[in-house]
Amino acid sequence: MGSTDRIAVFGPRPYFDAVAHLRATDHCNPAKFIYIVDFLLDKLTSILLQEASLLGDAYDEIEEIKLELESMRSFLKDAERRMERSESVETWVRQVREVAHEAEDIIDEFMHHKDKEKHESGFKGITKEIVHFPKNITARYQIATKLPKIKVKVREISDRSKRYGFDKLDEGTSNYMSRESWQHYAESSIFFGEDKIGGMEEKTEEMIEWLLEYEQRRTIISIVGMGGLGKTTLATRVYNDQRIKQQFNCCTWISVTQIHDSNELLRSMVREFFETKQLVLPNNFGTMNNIQLMAMLFHYLHQKRYVVVLDDVWDIYLWSSIRGAFPDNKNGSRIILTTRNENVATSVGVRYRVNHLEPLQEKDAWALFCKTAFWNEPGRSCPQELQPLAHAIVNKCEGLPLAIVAIGGLMCSRSKAIGEWKKVYESLNWQLSYNPKLGQVKGMLLLSYKDLPFYLKHCFLYCCMFHYCSQIKRKKLIWLWVAEGFVKERKGNTMEEVAEEHLTDLILRSMIQVTETNAAGRVKTCRVHDVMRELAMTISEKENFCTAYDGNESRLEGNFHHLSVHDRDMCTSFSLDAALSKFKLLRVLNLQGVPVVTIPSTLGRLFNLRYLNLRDTKISELPKSIKMLRNLQTLDVWNTNVRRLPSGISKLTRLRHLYMYCNNYQNSETSNIANSMMAPTGIWNIQCLQTLACIDAEEELIQQVGNLTELRRLDITKLKTVHGPELCTSIQKMKNLLHLCVTATNEEELQLESLSLPPSYLQKLELVGRLNTLPPWFESLSNLTHLYLGRSYLQDDMVLSLHKLSALVFLELRKAYNGKILHFKAKWFPKLNKLKIVELAQLDSLVVEEGALPTIQELNLIRCLELKALPQGVEHLISLQKLYLEEMPEEFIQMLRNDKYHDQSKVCHIPTIKIVCLNGQSQVVETLC
Repeated sequence: MGSTDRIAVFGPRPYFDAVAHLRATDHCNPAKFIYIVDFLLDKLTSILLQEASLLGDAYDEIEEIKLELESMRSFLKDAERRMERSESVETWVRQVREVAHEAEDIIDEFMHHKDKEKHESGFKGITKEIVHFPKNITARYQIATKLPKIKVKVREISDRSKRYGFDKLDEGTSNYMSRESWQHYAESSIFFGEDKIGGMEEKTEEMIEWLLEYEQRRTIISIVGMGGLGKTTLATRVYNDQRIKQQFNCCTWISVTQIHDSNELLRSMVREFFETKQLVLPNNFGTMNNIQLMAMLFHYLHQKRYVVVLDDVWDIYLWSSIRGAFPDNKNGSRIILTTRNENVATSVGVRYRVNHLEPLQEKDAWALFCKTAFWNEPGRSCPQELQPLAHAIVNKCEGLPLAIVAIGGLMCSRSKAIGEWKKVYESLNWQLSYNPKLGQVKGMLLLSYKDLPFYLKHCFLYCCMFHYCSQIKRKKLIWLWVAEGFVKERKGNTMEEVAEEHLTDLILRSMIQVTETNAAGRVKTCRVHDVMRELAMTISEKENFCTAYDGNESRLEGNFHHLSVHDRDMCTSFSLDAALSKFKLLRVLNLQGVPVVTIPSTLGRLFNLRYLNLRDTKISELPKSIKMLRNLQTLDVWNTNVRRLPSGISKLTRLRHLYMYCNNYQNSETSNIANSMMAPTGIWNIQCLQTLACIDAEEELIQQVGNLTELRRLDITKLKTVHGPELCTSIQKMKNLLHLCVTATNEEELQLESLSLPPSYLQKLELVGRLNTLPPWFESLSNLTHLYLGRSYLQDDMVLSLHKLSALVFLELRKAYNGKILHFKAKWFPKLNKLKIVELAQLDSLVVEEGALPTIQELNLIRCLELKALPQGVEHLISLQKLYLEEMPEEFIQMLRNDKYHDQSKVCHIPTIKIVCLNGQSQVVETLC
């Protein structure tokens, strides 16, 4: 494949995901290429500023390439909206993409050789140079001839844009025009019959109640959800309800998608109001500006109780530009917005309410499908023989009403033969993309994709490479985006922080769904809706961003961006050594969960590799050639058989995240002693390191780790008592630390009192080891949200000290306390969401005063063998959703099972009570609801 390859990923259980980032040649997306050119310009700027001494004669050539690309960038931004209307522009954009990729590859290779020369100076380097002289001189010559050629190509393409006047095409065309071809889908959800969507009646009544409630101040009510959930349908039902018509003086409905700017929006509202009352518009109406139109609307609405529906709002700034037209006369006026963007709903001011639409439950989704697909069948029921396939099709829709109705309508016209239905199910991706009967689904969902800013489009398409049933871990996704180059640096923020903002933006736009959050409400895992993913995969294949590997090796020779392998059986036939030899410019290698035993030494040739994930594999060592991966940002050998890293790791100066071995202290008292790893000498010299977990507390490391001032997470184990003060001195230098885990050797004491000023932004703290008392600096941890104390064996009532940590949302005490009573007083732990009390051997009483733990949702009591009665005051925990009990005394459990115990009534408000007991060697799980 030569220099056309970009990245490859092999991935997570239970599926084997392989992704190869290659060049696209048959389609183009200017928004994407703006980003490619932007990214390349950033890289060139950095090289010219920081690596000038390495460039030599190439400096001027790289400078000229940079200047020409800058002139192209403005044309690309215009080309994004002209794509569908100009074949010549499309061809030009494709040429820009190809030359930008080619330039990036050549410059990457050039800088690699220059960097290599710098690191191989001295006698040893000269000797190596002599041995490899023929090979090196050939490589230098090839690169030296490529740079002038690419410079000529860039200049020719830039000249072509000016020669054909691309910068003068369609001047003044509105940004809204890119949506024009999809406008008729904005209200397409209205086609649902009012009696068809389960749960719509309840939502309608809730909305009407909000509209008619006593609140007299003007209120904005937003209906939020991804495309196709029925937002417009719900707004229509409410708008047409006779109770609304009777209670409000005037009403109007505006489809914002069809409006090009705020002036036209205001003009449309004036027309609607005036035509309804048969009023005559003023003669100068057609020339009025925004201020005049707002004044006209304000005057008209001044003494009226009104309802205005703004359907399909995309722009977060829309409301601020027109809000002056809507008086707040304290007469109960209402404005309804439908939007896919949570930011739009929450940026409208102080008085607002949000109605979140969710996908249909399985029962409602099935009923809606049957009504549509089998409307002419007796009882609108699905024939028995079709039910497995019908359920599979409905499950694919994941509760999206628009998709269910559209696909149901498609199946209604099909033969009821099993073979026919099987064909449709297996070609559902094609059907969604190309069948005109499903055009409404495609059009509505693609609106969301088209509305993304260019820097988010790559991020979103990347999420779609994960298998449809995969839950994507937030942290992993962020690191991958950074490794891929999808995230630009921003002054004052790390790239990881910028990437997290991108993820939040995609979630707020309803493009990505949150599947799990932590106790603090932060995203842990996410996914893409199946229907949206199918459409995104079609976009990816058209743009050669991604294709699926089906075992045919010829698929690896094509020009595409990413290759995804979701069949785990294929991983054994997919040669890692062969793949590494093919993908010369590999950026990402994700082998998590793949049963590989060895990593070939050819790994060191992948000089462009940014991300290497070997987590949960069977490897026992890394090749020495890993020291050659000077661009590596993330190295993950967590939960492998690797016990020592090659010393060359300390030469990886761009390393940002290093995960070594799993610290399992929460599951075993001694596992961390055997399972930690010695840090390579010099690891403390990698200044950009942000994650260092989990390492042995050797004396030199403890003294030097304070040099890592960019660290966000530090996990250190096998700490001896005598080294505690030295560690405190180092930690005090880590001003950016967010997550700290310190584990003592065996039963040694943690001496951490000398930490006079802990990191002020610390959010997570895990301490494992004996403590005579809690360190005095605990009280200053105002930002701490997660606290784990293990094997502390404290004698004093620790709750008395811990309650001052008012930001805590998670607290786990494991063998942390030798006292008999834990007393939670009123107003203590106002934000605590989850409390775990584990193996407190002496604890026989747990007291909760009324007003304590007001937000707790989960309480875990595990192996507290002296605690034989329910917590006193458990009835006060009205927010508690789950009580988890594991290996608790039999007397305790009987109080929950037996009606005769008075205490049972104290827990009747808890939705889920889960009991886990040991029966011999097996676990018995019992759930009480």
